[in-house]
Amino acid sequence: MRRLLYVTALLLAAVLRMSAQDIIRVEAPEVVAADEQFNVTFVIEGEKSPSDFSWSQGDSFQLVWGPQKGSSTSIQIINGKRSSSRQTTFTYILMPTGTGTFSLPEATAKVGGTKISSQPFSIQVVSDGASSSRQQSSGGGSGPDKSSSSSSGTSSAGTVSDDDIFLKLSVNRSQVVIGEPVTATLKLYQRVNIAGFENARFPSFNGFWSQETYAPTNIEFKRESFDDKIYNTAVLRTYTLIPQQTGTMTIEPAELVCLVNVRVGNGISNSIFDSFFQDEYRTVRKKVKSSPVSIKVNQLPSGQPASFGGGVGSFGISARLTSDEINAHDAASLIITVSGRGNVTLLEEPKVDFPPDFEVYDTKTTVSADKSNGAVSGSKSFEYPFIPRSPGEFTIGPVEYSYYDVNSGKYVTVSTQPVTIKVARGKVSESATVASGTPSGVERRDVKSLGNDIRFISTKRPAFKESGSFFAGSPLFFVILVLLLSGSALLWLALRKMAAMKADVAGSRNRKATKMALGRLKVADEYLGRNLYTAFYEELHKALLGFISDKLNMDMSEMSKENIISTLREGGVSESQAKSFTDLLDACEFARYSPDAGNQAMRAHFDSAVEAISGIDSSLKVDRKKTKGAGLAVGLFLLFGSSFMADAQSDSSVFSIVPEPADSAIAAVSEIDTEDVDALWDAGVQAYSDGRFSDAAQLWQGIVETGMTSPELYCNLGDAYFKEGNYPQAILYYERSLKLDPSYSDARYNLAFCENFVQDKIESVPEFILKSLARKICYLMGSNSWVTLFFVFLVIALAMFLLFLLGSTASRRRLGFFSGVVALVLSVSALSFSLWQKSDCLSADTAIVMSPVSSVKSSPSSTSSKDLFVIHEGTKVNIIDQVNGWYNISLADGRQGWVRKNDIEVI
Repeated sequence: MRRLLYVTALLLAAVLRMSAQDIIRVEAPEVVAADEQFNVTFVIEGEKSPSDFSWSQGDSFQLVWGPQKGSSTSIQIINGKRSSSRQTTFTYILMPTGTGTFSLPEATAKVGGTKISSQPFSIQVVSDGASSSRQQSSGGGSGPDKSSSSSSGTSSAGTVSDDDIFLKLSVNRSQVVIGEPVTATLKLYQRVNIAGFENARFPSFNGFWSQETYAPTNIEFKRESFDDKIYNTAVLRTYTLIPQQTGTMTIEPAELVCLVNVRVGNGISNSIFDSFFQDEYRTVRKKVKSSPVSIKVNQLPSGQPASFGGGVGSFGISARLTSDEINAHDAASLIITVSGRGNVTLLEEPKVDFPPDFEVYDTKTTVSADKSNGAVSGSKSFEYPFIPRSPGEFTIGPVEYSYYDVNSGKYVTVSTQPVTIKVARGKVSESATVASGTPSGVERRDVKSLGNDIRFISTKRPAFKESGSFFAGSPLFFVILVLLLSGSALLWLALRKMAAMKADVAGSRNRKATKMALGRLKVADEYLGRNLYTAFYEELHKALLGFISDKLNMDMSEMSKENIISTLREGGVSESQAKSFTDLLDACEFARYSPDAGNQAMRAHFDSAVEAISGIDSSLKVDRKKTKGAGLAVGLFLLFGSSFMADAQSDSSVFSIVPEPADSAIAAVSEIDTEDVDALWDAGVQAYSDGRFSDAAQLWQGIVETGMTSPELYCNLGDAYFKEGNYPQAILYYERSLKLDPSYSDARYNLAFCENFVQDKIESVPEFILKSLARKICYLMGSNSWVTLFFVFLVIALAMFLLFLLGSTASRRRLGFFSGVVALVLSVSALSFSLWQKSDCLSADTAIVMSPVSSVKSSPSSTSSKDLFVIHEGTKVNIIDQVNGWYNISLADGRQGWVRKNDIEVI
C-alpha cells in the first residue's frame, strides 16, 4: 500500500511539473490610456530553457521597444536532493493605436521539444482626457500612479479637484424583497498622490441587518477605468446587507478625509531645471463623501407556509443524529443543517416534532458563512440535544423548511429524510429499587410539560356590544341612580309617616275601625249562612257599636243616640245617614230579645249594616280620604256582592297593554343583525378549528367592522394572528381585549406568551406600590361588573342610613351609621374602578410598534434629527404627543423620542 501511494505521488509530481511548462504567463496592465506606453512581459518557468520564442504585437498596438530577454536560475538542496528552476522573461514596451478593448496576440515557444503558448489577455484602452503625461517606463500599474500628480487637476494654490478623488458606494441590487441579501461596496477612486487617511465615518445602515465582510488593514490600489478615465481604486469596505423593513431605504453617505500631497512652485523660475529642483510638496486635507444610495424593499408575498423560516434565497436541508443507537436516559443530538445562498445568518430554527417521551433542551446554533462570497452563502446548523426516557425504536419524521426563492418568485419547501433511533433499556437506578423493596422495571419521575402554547379560542358566543359603550356613565346608569336615590327618599318619608301614625293612638284606632268592622261583619255573615239568629244579631250589634266607637273615638259610656247623631253630623255625615244608623242599632237590640224574624229579615239587616258602615266611612273622609272611602266600598262589595265582582273584572281589562308595532319592528331588525354577527362568529370558530387561521381572522374582522366588540372577539383575533406568525397584530388585539376586560385571564396569559417573541427587552420603571395594589384590585373584574357591585353597595348604604335615621334604639342607629359609611366607601371605590377601566379603554395613549424596525428620532424630522435608539415590532409604547405624522413616545424604562405615525398603531 505504501509503495502504491509513493508511485502515485511521483506521477502526480511529474504531471504538475509538466503542466507548469505548458503555458506562457502574461503580465500586463488591464487598463491603459490611449497615449500611454506600457510593459508587456511573457514569463516561462521550468527546468529547461525555452527556444524559438515568437510574438507579434498586432495592429492594435505599436511596438515602442523590445523584446528584452531576461533569465534567472534558482537551485535548492533539500535533504541532499538537488532541484533547480529556471525563469525566462520577454519584455516589450507598447503603445495603443486606438481606444477600446483589445486582446494581445498569442505568444509561442518550445520547451524540450514541446510547443507552448500564452493564454488570451485583454487590455482596455481609454482616452483618459488624451493626456500625454501618463506614460510609464515600467509596467504593472498595480499600485498608485507615481506621476499622476502632474495631471491631477491640482492648481498652483494646492487645491484638489472632486474629479480626481472621490468615494463611491455601490450595491449589486437596487430593488429587493425583505430578507434578500444585498452586497454593498465602498470604493475610493483617486488620481493624486495620497499620503494617508483620517476621520473615516462609515454608514450605519439603519433598517438593515449588516455584516462587514471585507475590511483591509493595508489598502491596495489597482487601476480601473471610470467615466473613460483611469483611476487608482481601492476597496475600503464590503458589507452584506439584509433589509428588515419594507419601503424605500436610503443608505446614508460615507465620509473620509484624505491627506493628499500636491506640488507647489516657489514662484521663481530662473532655468528649465528650477521646477525639478526647487518645487515643494504640501499635504492638503481633502474631505470626500459618497452619494446616498436608495434601495426599494418590497414585502414578501402572502401565503407563507407554516414551515417558513425567514429564508430568502436558495437553500437545502439535511438531518443527522450524533448517534442512532443509545440507551434510555442517555443524551444525543439531532443536527439540522440548512445550507445554500441567501440570508444564511438570519435563518430561524426549523420546528422538529420529537417523540412525546423525549426531553428536548435548548437549541445550539452554528453559522458557517463564506465571507469571500459576501457572506451570502454558507450553512447554519441547529443542534437539538435530547434525552429519551423510554426504550424502543423511534422515528423523527421529516423536518420541513420553507424559503422564498427570489429567482422563481415563490415559496419553496424542502424536507429531510426521516431518521430512526433505537433506544435500548437503560440501567435502573439503585435508589428506586431500595425505596420500593423490589426491583422496578422503570425509573419513576414527575410528569413534565412537553411544550407551551397559547390558550385555545373562546367558542361560546359572547355578549357583543357597540364599540366604546360602557354601563358606567350611560343614560341607564343615571336612571337607575336617580331611581335608587329618589326611591330611598320616598321610602324614608313613608317610613317616617308610618312611625308617626303608629305613635298616634287615636288615629290608629280610627284607621282600624273599618278593618275591625269588616272582620265582625264577616263573622256575622257566617252566622247568617248557618241561620244562627241570636249569634248573628249579637255580632252585627258589636260591629256597629265597635265601628262608631273606634271611628268617633267614643267610650261606651258616651254612646247614646243623641251623642252618636251629633258627632256624626259634626263629621260631615248627613242626618238621614245618622238616623238610619241609630235605627239599625235599635233594630239589632230589639231582634236580640224578640222571637226569630226569619232569614229574610236577617239578610236585610246585614245589607243595611254594610251600606251604613260604607256610607258613614266615606262621608267622614274629605278630599283624598273620600277616595279611600270609595275604595273601601268597592272592597266591601267585592267581598260580599257578586255584582261588584263582575264590574271589577270588567274594569280590570282597561289595564291590559298592547305592544306597539314599531317596537316589534325594531326588535326584528335587532334580531337579524344579531344573527349575522353570530354567523360570522361561528364561521370564524370553525375556520380556526380547521387550521385556516387567515380565514378566521378575516371573519372576525368582519364583526369588528360592524362596530361590535367584546373581549372574547379581540382575544380570538389575537390567537388567529399569533398562529399566522403576525405577532404585532396578536399583541395589539390581546391589549384591546384587556382594555375591555382587564380580568380576562385567557387574554392576559396569551399576551404574556406572545411577548416572548418580541425582540426588545425593556425593564419597566417600578410603579408606586399603592397604585400597583389598586390596579391589581381594579383588574379583578370588568367595568360593568364593578358598576353592578357599586349599585349593590349603594343599596346597602342607603338601607343602613335609613336604619340610622329611623332606628328605634341607639345600638341600631349606631350600626346603621357605621355600616352605611363602610358600604358607601365600598360603593364609591367600585364606581372609581369602573370609571378607571372606562378611562383606560377610551384613552389613546398606548400603541404597539407594527414596523419590523423603527428608528426613534430626537425630533419629528427625518433630516434634522439624530437616531436615539431602535425599537422592533411588538413593543408597547406610551404616546405623549403627536405632530405632523410623528408621535412622541416613551418606553417603559422612561426613554423618549419621536417615531413615524405609520410605524405604530394605537391600542
